[in-house]
Amino acid sequence: MKRLWAPWRMEYILDDTKHDVCLFCDVSKKDKNRVNKTRDRKNLILHRGKKSFIMLNKYPYNSGHVMVVPYFHTSTFEGLSDDVLFDLIKNVEQSTRILKEVLNPDGFNMGLNFGKVAGAGMESHMHIHVVPRWTGDTDSMPIIAETRVMPEHLRKTYNKLVGHFQK
Repeated sequence: MKRLWAPWRMEYILDDTKHDVCLFCDVSKKDKNRVNKTRDRKNLILHRGKKSFIMLNKYPYNSGHVMVVPYFHTSTFEGLSDDVLFDLIKNVEQSTRILKEVLNPDGFNMGLNFGKVAGAGMESHMHIHVVPRWTGDTDSMPIIAETRVMPEHLRKTYNKLVGHFQK
């Protein structure tokens, strides 16, 4: 069996720590009611909307994989107000528009996973995945070797996208 070096995966696989603080709540908080751009860059936050924010997934399925996350902590849709739902969808639309412009994908997968059994890695705070897809991006590696090849470093993808989200 061949191995592909993907150092970020082991960090995710081995991280069995129980976090007292929600990851999304923690990365989205402001410093004294002000946005800290350095902190946002470190946490891969591309854009802050009124009720939700857009960030790169630290463990992406594909280059440009973003998540749209409400600031309000809830595990379900039922806990969200209409204005939060509207902001989420507007940020999904903005994500697809910018990803098309910058990365030129052939399509997208979008999804939500509610509950661990449904595949939610962060089940306590709902979020929407937006995953760019290209013709031929699924070759034999994910099927045979259970490994996805990431063609670009996460920071490079962030640098490519962040300016477009800040307009």
